[in-house]
Amino acid sequence: MARTTYQDLLDAGVHFGHLTRKWDPKMAKYIFMERNGIHIIDLNKTLTKLEEASSAIKQIVKSGRKVLFVATKKQAKEIIAQQARTVNMPYITERWLGGMLTNFATVRKSIKKMSNIDKMQKDGTYDVLSKKEKLMIQRERIKLETLLGGIADLNRLPAALFIIDVKKEHIAVAEAIKLNIPTFAMVDTNSDPTNIDFPIPANDDATKSISLIAEIIGKAIQEGLEERKRDKEEDAEKEAAAAKAAVDNGGEATETTEANAGKRTRKAKDVE
Repeated sequence: MARTTYQDLLDAGVHFGHLTRKWDPKMAKYIFMERNGIHIIDLNKTLTKLEEASSAIKQIVKSGRKVLFVATKKQAKEIIAQQARTVNMPYITERWLGGMLTNFATVRKSIKKMSNIDKMQKDGTYDVLSKKEKLMIQRERIKLETLLGGIADLNRLPAALFIIDVKKEHIAVAEAIKLNIPTFAMVDTNSDPTNIDFPIPANDDATKSISLIAEIIGKAIQEGLEERKRDKEEDAEKEAAAAKAAVDNGGEATETTEANAGKRTRKAKDVE
């Protein structure tokens, strides 16, 4: 079943690109026509690319790995944060810190510092500090939460990135390329799609367009999570059945051994 329809994309304004003078020639193959000085995206190609991206991201999640959502532009922040939280995936919506991926060990130290502050508040250490020290720690905690709160549970590098506006998030794209991390992204007519593994030609400025594409990707991730859960349950059932069969077979073998031992004892007595 198709994940969305041509009409849904049309209604969300996914087809509206940028002014023709702002276009990137590398997007030419995804452009249908020009109207009133604006490029119109070919929604048939959007449908095809969206299906490819959804299938690929589903398989990544099914393998038990994480997808990092990235969107720091104003109109996309809340949409992406909400979608990421819905499928329990990490996200960055405030500012991409240079080295977020390439210097992940240092980022993890900052996340650990945030955890340590929380621990101080729970074990009573925080209460014995002076008012000034408390204020400084509170400010640092708020700053860390704003920048890194969305990746607090990310213990290792993500398996893929889902990006809104590759032009704005060019640093994230560059770091992903350097580390060979697959990228999934909405690419508008002013963007370069050649550096993206799974480009989705779409309007990355309108909230309706962003919401629709993010929701479809979110559903694909949810499907991957559910299939992974089912597979684990099936494996557990198979292991339980195999263990039960082994126990049953072991019991039968024991009974047979005891019976054979009894027969040998009787034969020995008969010989005597």
